[in-house]
Amino acid sequence: MKFLLFTPTATDEVVALFTRVFSASEGEDEGRSIGHLVSSLIATTPADALIGCVAKNGERIVGAIFFSRLTVPNGQRAFLLSPVAVASEVQGTGVGQGLIRFGLDQLRARETDLVFTYGDPAYYSKVGFVPVSEELVQAPYPLSQPIGWLGQSLEGNSIPAMQGRTECVPAFANPDYW
Repeated sequence: MKFLLFTPTATDEVVALFTRVFSASEGEDEGRSIGHLVSSLIATTPADALIGCVAKNGERIVGAIFFSRLTVPNGQRAFLLSPVAVASEVQGTGVGQGLIRFGLDQLRARETDLVFTYGDPAYYSKVGFVPVSEELVQAPYPLSQPIGWLGQSLEGNSIPAMQGRTECVPAFANPDYW
């Protein structure tokens, strides 16, 4: 398994992966929605505000993740990890966690301070994410599942309390994602 940075030449394969994975787990409507999100994220996010990572098994992409700029009120350099997709046939083999670790290393190399995500605490805690209350750091939109707002400091510090809402890239500017 090789972990690499995403390049735009892989857009069609990556969008198809997200569509397929989310269709299988959440239904075809969700698969199309997440495929559209990924396509929009790639097409509309400036290069310096988006980092994608892929897992390749031979020449085939079997996993992909994206980190997009998250503007936080205290001005620290922050990114949002979302979405994550791992092909059904390799789920449970560590591909997703390996991709996330690879991506976090890329963010550290770019002097990123904080990373947030919105997902399953049991899964993301395995790669260093901890629950973040909205009193500490607000998400860009009201959360339907506040227990899923997670973060980590890449400097090993605690996440500081911040006043004000965070701002995500335009592709995530839809309350339905939150």
